[in-house]
Amino acid sequence: MERALLVGAPLKRTRARHQLAEHLGELAELADTAGAIVVGEVTQVLDRPNPGTYLGSGKLEELKGAIDETGATLVIFDDELSPAQARNIELAIGKRIMDRAELILDIFATRARTSEARMQVELAQLEYLLPRLTRMWTHLEKFRGGIGMRGPGETQLETDRRLINQRIRTLRERLIAVQKSRDVQRTARHGIFRAALVGYTNTGKSSILRALAAEPGVLVENRLFATLDPLTREVVLDDAQRVLVTDTVGFIRKLPHDLVASFRATLDEVRDADYLLHVIDASHPAWDEQRTVVDGVLAELGAQDRPVLHVFNKVDRLERPELLALQERMHNLLPNSVFVTATVSGGLEPLRRALVTAVRASRPITELLVPLTNGKLLAEVHRAAEVLGQRSDGDHIVVSARLDAATLGRLQQHGAVVQQS
Repeated sequence: MERALLVGAPLKRTRARHQLAEHLGELAELADTAGAIVVGEVTQVLDRPNPGTYLGSGKLEELKGAIDETGATLVIFDDELSPAQARNIELAIGKRIMDRAELILDIFATRARTSEARMQVELAQLEYLLPRLTRMWTHLEKFRGGIGMRGPGETQLETDRRLINQRIRTLRERLIAVQKSRDVQRTARHGIFRAALVGYTNTGKSSILRALAAEPGVLVENRLFATLDPLTREVVLDDAQRVLVTDTVGFIRKLPHDLVASFRATLDEVRDADYLLHVIDASHPAWDEQRTVVDGVLAELGAQDRPVLHVFNKVDRLERPELLALQERMHNLLPNSVFVTATVSGGLEPLRRALVTAVRASRPITELLVPLTNGKLLAEVHRAAEVLGQRSDGDHIVVSARLDAATLGRLQQHGAVVQQS
């Protein structure tokens, strides 16, 4: 098992310098999830990163001393390093280097269970690896030469680049096919209210889905990135209305851009949802920073305009004075918030009531008149809306259904008439 030494080096002008211990704690969790033993930390607050080695020469010497003292076999940086920086640090200290992005990609690779998740992670890993191939071939440097003197090292490097580019193209094509399949699935679910659970990793999204849907088979683990694949379940609300709730991959600070891009097809579930349930771990000391991180990823996905309910989870871990103070603060800061726990009976009732309200607001009950002779239109109503019942009325069928304004407009264009009360 790897013995990992953690390195945190935030910039002076950023908020991160005040949260260094907390950020290294999260990095330690990531290292533990990846299977490493954390044996120590080295920290430095930087005016600016050294373009060649990220850390200054004095701190590199301190890092080498810490490696000797702890017996570390791996050094993990909390920030993303350039290929040149990682290579130069490895040469200076004689140990393998990983940055935060590479560590997260490695964890995703071990947690991916379905073929889609494995393709998404492999694509992100290859795109991360491509500009770093030179660093991996330093043992062949002695073969390199000038014009007309190309050796096997450079030849192999070019071969690897070509193979990786080919594999990237193949994976992208396959993921496009997956996205088309998901689009068909979402079209089939059109007319049913859809909510997506989003949030920082390990805030309890899967626990909420399992409790809402009353399905003990939903995977729940107290680990980072326990869920990579979206999981959709039907949830029956208190007034017998049915909604689809989707659990999505958790976000994290400094989530690698390549990973976000690779999971875009999966995260379309977020962008296309009627309602986002932003789950926040109310017991975590940095919940506000985590909320900001999630908001940033949602903006990157183009989902920042979706209606959001902030779901403060794990409130059973708070003392009553803490909870009351939090509720009072959120009344002004985030008025559209509920406070829940998935581990106590009845702890999700505020969320259920909020979902009922959201469904009623977005899909009011409407009665449509459909001609008896227009079976195609009747089938379209059943496909596009949540039909609650129907009856015959002369030459028409009166369909009572929940549907949004866009669906109603389309059905009216095709010949449906709203029954006036």
